[in-house]
Amino acid sequence: MKLNTLIVATVFASTTLSSCVFKTADERQLKYTHTTLVDGDAYAFFRNVGTIAPYEVSYADHVSKAGNPHAKEVAGKVSQFFVELLPEMDRLATKFHVDFPILGTATYQDSQKENQEVLQSNDSTNLDDSVALTDLKQATSNSTYSDEAYLHHVQDQLAIVNIHFKRLSRNTNKELRDFAQSKTETISQLYTAIGGEEDAHAHH
Repeated sequence: MKLNTLIVATVFASTTLSSCVFKTADERQLKYTHTTLVDGDAYAFFRNVGTIAPYEVSYADHVSKAGNPHAKEVAGKVSQFFVELLPEMDRLATKFHVDFPILGTATYQDSQKENQEVLQSNDSTNLDDSVALTDLKQATSNSTYSDEAYLHHVQDQLAIVNIHFKRLSRNTNKELRDFAQSKTETISQLYTAIGGEEDAHAHH
């Protein structure tokens, strides 16, 4: 009787120890090698959509202050979509070992700050330099907000996001596939609502 108890206790202890060892190894593998549990398409989805989303939220915030009524309406819809999307992406990224949020992701404010720094560095003493002049012109055009430019930009970005969702909707990972399929109709409706054309959408 005592022998049977001892055997059961030994098996239980070894199973528990193995479980702990595997869990620790799994955590260390993620921490030190950044090994992910998703394939290339899913990884590209998290990287690209995870970069686009925070930028568009920050851009929409700027448009809500500087844009015309139509641009503000579009910005509100786009911002709401991405604000709701980011926590879901974060949950899935955590579950499948993808580093998220994406480190170094730019915001619209970052871009504006960089443009302003270029403008300040290109004073009149540098304008004879053709490279500096080119930089100055580029910075000036980028730092001037326009409703038309915003609308064109956000349509392009949403088309890119849609492509990633469509690819993810065919993924071998069922949870990621279901997640993507649950969003594709919403993205298409949003794209159309902000003035995108379905034919153009298909060619992005």
